[in-house]
Parts: sequence; C-alpha cells; structure tokens
Amino acid sequence: MALATIPGYPRIGKRRELKRALEGYWSGKRTAAELEETASAIRRANWDAQTAAGIDLVPVNDFSLYDQVLDTCALVGAIPPRFSWTGGAVDLDLLFAMARGGVGDEPVRAMELTKWFDTNYHYLVPEFSADQTFRLASDKPFAELAEAQAAGVPARPVLLGPITFLVLGKMTGGDDSASPLALLEALLPVYTETIQRLAAGGAEWIQLDEPALVLDLTPDQLAAVERAYAVLGEAKGPAKLLLQTVYGHVGDAYPTLVALPVDAIGLDFVRGPQNLNFITEHGFAGDTWLVAGVVDGRNVWTNDLAASLDLLGRIQEHVPAEQLMISASCSLQHVPYDVGLEETPPSGRVPAERVAGHGGETLPAEVRPWLAFAEQKLAEIVTLTRAVNEGEDAVAAKLAANRATVAAAAESPLRRNPQVRRRLAELPPDADRRPLPYAERVERQRQRLNLPPLPTTTIGSFPQTGEIRSARKAADAGTMSTEEYETFLEDQIADVVARQEAVGLDVLVHGEPERNDMVQYFGEQLDGFAFTRHGWVQSYGSRYVRPPIIYGDIARPRPMTLRWATYAQGLTKRPVKGMLTGPVTILNWSFVRDDQPREETCRQIALAIRDEVADLDAAGIAVIQIDEPALREGLPLRHADQGDYLRWAVECFRLAAAVARPETQVQTHMCYSEFGEIFAEIDALDADVLLIEHARSDQELLEVFRSEGYDKGIGPGVYDVHSPRVPDKAELTDQLQTILTVLQPDRVWVNPDCGLKTRRPEEVWPALEHMVEAAREVRDSIG
Repeated sequence: MALATIPGYPRIGKRRELKRALEGYWSGKRTAAELEETASAIRRANWDAQTAAGIDLVPVNDFSLYDQVLDTCALVGAIPPRFSWTGGAVDLDLLFAMARGGVGDEPVRAMELTKWFDTNYHYLVPEFSADQTFRLASDKPFAELAEAQAAGVPARPVLLGPITFLVLGKMTGGDDSASPLALLEALLPVYTETIQRLAAGGAEWIQLDEPALVLDLTPDQLAAVERAYAVLGEAKGPAKLLLQTVYGHVGDAYPTLVALPVDAIGLDFVRGPQNLNFITEHGFAGDTWLVAGVVDGRNVWTNDLAASLDLLGRIQEHVPAEQLMISASCSLQHVPYDVGLEETPPSGRVPAERVAGHGGETLPAEVRPWLAFAEQKLAEIVTLTRAVNEGEDAVAAKLAANRATVAAAAESPLRRNPQVRRRLAELPPDADRRPLPYAERVERQRQRLNLPPLPTTTIGSFPQTGEIRSARKAADAGTMSTEEYETFLEDQIADVVARQEAVGLDVLVHGEPERNDMVQYFGEQLDGFAFTRHGWVQSYGSRYVRPPIIYGDIARPRPMTLRWATYAQGLTKRPVKGMLTGPVTILNWSFVRDDQPREETCRQIALAIRDEVADLDAAGIAVIQIDEPALREGLPLRHADQGDYLRWAVECFRLAAAVARPETQVQTHMCYSEFGEIFAEIDALDADVLLIEHARSDQELLEVFRSEGYDKGIGPGVYDVHSPRVPDKAELTDQLQTILTVLQPDRVWVNPDCGLKTRRPEEVWPALEHMVEAAREVRDSIG
C-alpha cells in the first residue's frame, strides 16, 4: 500500500502562539518553562492535525523555536567562538544570542541571516574554521521523538542533512577559500551518533533533508554525498533512511542519488518535473521507496487531483505502489495553516472605502474555494493516496468536487482585465529606460538635494508600536472612524519627521505607520489581490508575514502612497523619500497565480508601481525608494535557468522606475542576498542609490562592489536592525571608516541594514543618534 506523508509542517501555531511566547521570553515576561509549554502544545496540535487527516508517517523535529539550521548548529556543536561556548549543552540563551546577537556589557554580533534557497524563509548561516570540531550538544531530536511516541504519533524524525548543512555554511577566520565540505569527515561521527540514538529510541524511519542536491553540484560535491551516505547507511541499524530533496529537480545528481544505501528518496515533482524524466530514462532503485512530492508545498492553490493522479500513474510504471509515499513537494512551513480560519464578506468583495493598511483583509467569496493551505493539502495527499490504493471510485465525490473547483477558477472573469493587458501590449520599446544616463542624472540630483558627503538616511519603516497596532485594530473593528484614524496617522508621521530632524538625518522617511506589511499594504490597494486574516507564514524567528494572494490581473485604481508622502514632505524642508515596494518583491513575497507565467504577472505589478512613481514625481517628491529585497530570492537554483528570470526581473524594475525625471533620485534597498552572482543585473537596474544589508557580513558584500567597480551611490548598512543591541558611536565610526577603505566617499550613504519596524523606539533613536554622530565625525575627518 502507498503511504501518505509530508516533509514538514508549519510551526508557528494557528494563532501565532509561538511569536507571543518567544517575544515574551525575550522581554523577560515569560519563563523558559512557559516557552516550552507553548512549543509542546504547538507540536501536539500539529501532530493531531496530521494523524486526524490520515497521514501515515508524521515528521517530528521539523519544529523549531527559531530556525532549523540554527538547531543543527546546536546539535553538532558548531558554535562561533565569539559566543564563548564552554562545551556544555546549548541552552536557550546561547541559541537566541546566536540568532539575535548578544546583549549586555559585551555585545556580540549575531550570525548572518540569509535566504533559504529560493524561498522567503531566512536561515542563520553556519560559521566554520579550518580546525573546526563537532560534538553532540543538544538532545532536541531525541526529546521530540520521545514526546511524539508518548502521544502515539507514527513519528519520523527529521534532520538537516550533513551535505546541505555544510554547503550552507561559510568559512571564517581567513579560511574563505576553503570548502566547508572539507569538514565532512569531522562532522560525520556526530551524525552517526545522532542516527544511532534515534534508531535505538525506536525511530523506524529517519528523514535527512538535502535540498542542496537540487543545486549545480561539482564532482567533488557528489563524491562527498556518496561518502556521507555510505557512512550513515552503515550507522542506521534497524532504522530506514529517507533522503529528502525539495525545491527542484536533482539533475546530474540523480545517478548518484539512486545508488546510495538509503531506503527512500524524496523527489519534488512540482518544481522539478524533470525528475520523472530521470526515472523514465534511468530507472529507479530496486526496493527503495519513492516519496513523490506531487502536491505543491509552496503555493496556496487547490491541487488539480486529476493531473496528480495522471502523474502518479506514470510514476507507477517504474515504482510500484507498495514502494510509494505520496507527499507534498516540500515542507508545508511555507504555507498558512488552514483556509477554514478565513471569513469572506457577504458581497465577496473588499470594501473600497477602507483605509489601506489598517485591516479589512478578506477573501472574495469566489476565490476562497480555489485555495488550499496546510490542512487542505493534507486532505489532498490523503485523497490521492486512497485513490492509488483503493481506486478512484473510492474517492469519486472528492475528485468530482475538485474538478468543478479547478474549472471554476480557470473560467472566472476575475482572472482577466483587458485594459491592463492592452496597456502592456502598447508600451513603447524604451519604456524601461531613464531619460538620461546616470552620470548626467547624478549632477542634477546633487543640485536639487544639496546633501553633505556621507548623507544619512534610513531604509523606510519606523517601529510599529503597540499604540499604532491598537489604532489599526480599532479602525479595522470600526470603533475608530476613518477620519480619526487618518488624524492619528498624521500625528505619528509628524512625530517621526520631527524626531528625525532632531537626530540630524539628512534624508527622511515618513515612518510608514499606515502600513501593516511592505507587500500586503500595496496588495490591499491593487486589483487582482486577495488577503487573509490568519494566513501567516514564518519569515525568520518570530517575524511572520501574511503574503497577499494574486488571483487575477493587477491594476492600480488610485494612488497608494501619495497622501502620506506629500503630507510628510509638507512638514520639513529636508527631502522625504517616497517609499514603494518593487514589483519583483511584491511578486516573490506573494502567493502568485499559477495560470500564467510569473513574468507576465510581474510586468502587471511593474505597471502599477510605475503609475505610483509618476504621481510621486509630479508631486515634487525628490527621492523615491523602490525596494527590491526579494530580487535574488526568485533566482532559479540552477544556473541554466537563471538568465531568463534575471532578464525580466531587471526589466520590471526598470519599467517601474524609468518614468521618474532625471533630477528625481531613485533608490532601492536589497538585503540578505549574495550579490556576486548577480552583480551585472544589480548594475543594470540603473538605480541611483543602492542601500544594502552589510553589518552581519564582515565586509564580504563590499568586496564585490570594489572588485566589480560599482559607479553609483551605495549605502552599506552600518548596523544590524535584527538585533536588539544599540551600537555606540565608536563602533559605527569604525564600521564606516572600514567601509571607506573599500568604497569612495563621494558614493557612500550611511544607513541601517534594513527597516526599523520590528525594533522598539528605545532601541531605534539612540542607534540613529550614534549613526549620525559617527557620520559627522568621519565626514569631518575626510574634509
């Protein structure tokens, strides 16, 4: 009989219980025992949902308080020396110091945060040295296995595989040229011990996640895969090993993969349909199980069950049902918990008169049946498994209902807007080009802005205080009128502008108090988007987002930011930036319709942002920032597939920005990306100023810009906003002086790493004061 399973499940709690527990612990309002009590309740609820749905093998240890890579660092004792670990068990405070930075008398820099493959999840980057040693330093997987077994759960422990763990890490201490895979022999004994303990603890199956196997691997890397699993295959004893790949096809690694001494191989047939070709051409591995990822674990659309059954039929020509597990394409941590938590308005439409950003997020009644979140995907997987095992007649009613839903979505008039399609078709060939080259634009901008050397600014958002959230909630509930809410927002903006002037920042922002999220805020004001109240997914740590859902053609009915940008500019003589989220980021941070190419959807978003840029420019806003932090994360994992994406991504940004006059400065912000591979494309964006994450990266990012000769403005973030610590002036002065050893002073801007939305005011204002003081000191020193 085929089995139903998944690689992993959401771990934040249906009502974001983990966020409140974590932030309560960090603030000292909750104890470690209370945090663990919440975590245990979330795990139990997750297991109950899966077993109730009919999942045969339930993943455990897929839960994390912060990040699964950080958990693996703790498991194997890969603790950076600056955290002064003495070799005992890794406790909560050390774990969170690695993630968030140490605080107190001796502040310690947090580990680098970057994107997990091509998703919007962030992981902590492991740090290794040439003399790195490893040892078992956490009992988390063993404790969670025992917890699941005590609850009667058919548990399958999940570990991050050793190859992926090393590939995702970086060498430090002058060992940059060395490969982390050179540490494999030192690491394998800890993995051997872990697997042996799990097997001794009663684990029948053990899952090792190896998403790195969908990357372009060298022969040496493939040899490391063979070596690792030869050792682990010997260590597993009575347990069975499942090697799980996700996020694409395995390419040239397929022959190596099917020859490994493992008992099951997980393949993604959604993002990697080529995996079926490999099975057809090369066969599958004897009595090895295939975990067939046929239900999309990364998007929210109802699965076409008929198409999946057809795919499973072709798979069964090579793999019998008794060696088949039917699964999601990847962990369901990338989708929300349950569509059933959502409500729809009686009319099926969102009220047009709402103040965007304060709430009112609802799903149109017609769109809601098109969606499948984690719990619905469990049901889809179980239905497919029953159809394989018992025949389609056993689930005929479910298949018929699914066919009707898929057909209704495809035929809905909500999908298409002829006017938008006509506008895009009629754009002139030069619509994505600024009127003048950068060298001429920059002189006009200098005259207009009249800024000092090393101008200071921020990325955009300021703290979303409890007062702001309460007002938004009241406006959403109708207990605060639209007029009262807008007056409240004006007061917040006036306060932030006055504080920035007092601190001495050169280019100001309005602070974005009206915005719930940098993507959701725009989606709420664009046709073709739907929104949820409970559709939260984890970005990193306790930072969760509710991605908009793009279901139709996109249009901008009215200006989205003009009201607040012009109000803020009217309060000061210093330039106030117009703050926009770029088209590629809106695309990549949304759940995107799957009935047309992503490029086409992105161009529609770019046209809407272009209209907003034109309005801001016409209103006299001198600096317009179009953020694209997600530009790189949409990059296909295989090099052969990247060129086309980069072409249209760059074109979409340029289409949005090109309407600005030459004397209007266009800035963009990018964070947590490796820029070296896409430097030419970053340059081709033709933004006048690029603001980047830098503080956690030990100058790594800047070396790319020096070696490649970047000739435009650049603002390397001088401090990490994802840590609660407040840097002092001396630290920031040193940081800025180091930056100037790499970059020319006439191109450098001074700014934090990212937006300040998640920080507390008592952390933000002292840090900005120190940043401005440091900029002035360095400015004076260079004349």
